[in-house]
Amino acid sequence: MLERAQDAPSNVDVVKAVGTVSGDDYKAVIEPLVEDARREGRRIRLLWECGPEFRSFTPAAGWEDLKVGLGAMRLFEGCAVVTDIRWMREWTRLASFLIPCPVRVFDVDDRAEALDWLASLPEGPGVSHRLLPESEVLVVDVELPLRAQDFDALAQTVDNWLDTHDALAGVVVHARDFPGWENIAGLLGHVRFVRDHHRKVRKVALAADAKLAALVPHFANHFVRAEVRQFPYAGLDEAVAWAAGPPSTRSDSGSGPSAS
Repeated sequence: MLERAQDAPSNVDVVKAVGTVSGDDYKAVIEPLVEDARREGRRIRLLWECGPEFRSFTPAAGWEDLKVGLGAMRLFEGCAVVTDIRWMREWTRLASFLIPCPVRVFDVDDRAEALDWLASLPEGPGVSHRLLPESEVLVVDVELPLRAQDFDALAQTVDNWLDTHDALAGVVVHARDFPGWENIAGLLGHVRFVRDHHRKVRKVALAADAKLAALVPHFANHFVRAEVRQFPYAGLDEAVAWAAGPPSTRSDSGSGPSAS
């Protein structure tokens, strides 16, 4: 069964799994939580707790989990999974590639730390991202001034991928306008992310309006080993396909704008 816990900050929802979790449990607990968030116009910061009382999920629970996740993914502002169960920690690490919000796993003994982390997340992401496992491409949508927490979330997703892969095929930055950084911490977070990951990315695409073309050399200078190319803002699919493809020949690589 699933239980809603009340010992949490007002902006955090806590759900605890006990015994065997069924599809009916999702309908009784998770679906109302999501509908309440939609009705109230708020985003969800979820602590999912699986302690020693948890036993298993039924197949119907897995199906309900998938349906809820696909329908409400953009509502989530952060997710903390508190468990010592190895397979669940690994499943969370893999699933985090597809979730456009910060996701962290905590030990059962670190539950208080997980609550503090969720409560401290700033409202509204400047960056949402998703890793496409089949193409090995990270797509980053930039809408608001960039925060240090945005780069922490990006780093966690990329690091989880690099735990089991040698490199990332590409990063696609999708931005109509470049909004800058929220503060100096956001700028430093950007610098740290590039410093720690630029040697593991083969291609970088900037899908943006033409007025952002001046940023292409800036990206090229940071990702010194990556091929860098610009695409129109509406050319996101083309940018992803290019980033997922094999290395370009010398004659058609470089940091100039796409011919399209």
